[in-house]
Amino acid sequence: MQIILASSSPYRRALLERLALSFTCESPDLDEARGPGESPEAMVQRLSEAKAARIVERRPEALVIGSDQTAALGQDILGKPGDHPRAAAQLKMCSGRDVVFYTGLCLLGPGFRGIHLDRTRVQFRDLGPEEIERYLHREQPYQSAGSFKVEGLGISLFRSVHSEDPTALVGLPLIALCRLLRDAGIDVP
Repeated sequence: MQIILASSSPYRRALLERLALSFTCESPDLDEARGPGESPEAMVQRLSEAKAARIVERRPEALVIGSDQTAALGQDILGKPGDHPRAAAQLKMCSGRDVVFYTGLCLLGPGFRGIHLDRTRVQFRDLGPEEIERYLHREQPYQSAGSFKVEGLGISLFRSVHSEDPTALVGLPLIALCRLLRDAGIDVP
């Protein structure tokens, strides 16, 4: 069965490559705006399923993986900063606090629908302005939710990370995905 990752994210692609499965990637091209009053958890669940469903519309014979992630400080969503000033402001806001990353996962295919929600709690260290500037100049994580890359130097910003699946923080919870793939009849490994 053809497997499609409904994403243009190089991070998700690299994670899925770890499973040594044959797959392709297609961008679902959909509006990812938060709905009025929508919780961060509900938003990532809705978007992960919508991404997979968009590709299933075009390729109904395929098994499609949809995933979405957001960082939340309480009910406030920390999106991708896009530039240096916004990233610095996000890291200053996160300094010394807990941020929860919600990662939604959906696997859709002929006669199959599987969903999962991962919650990863990141405890940030107290970060000084010079430390924030040094980090941002070195890694430039402007397209990463929360303004850091855990797979790089961003790990140095934390006191701790609490998760059932360390790959969820990068954007695709592989432990849950392996379970869903097996449930759908795909041998992993």
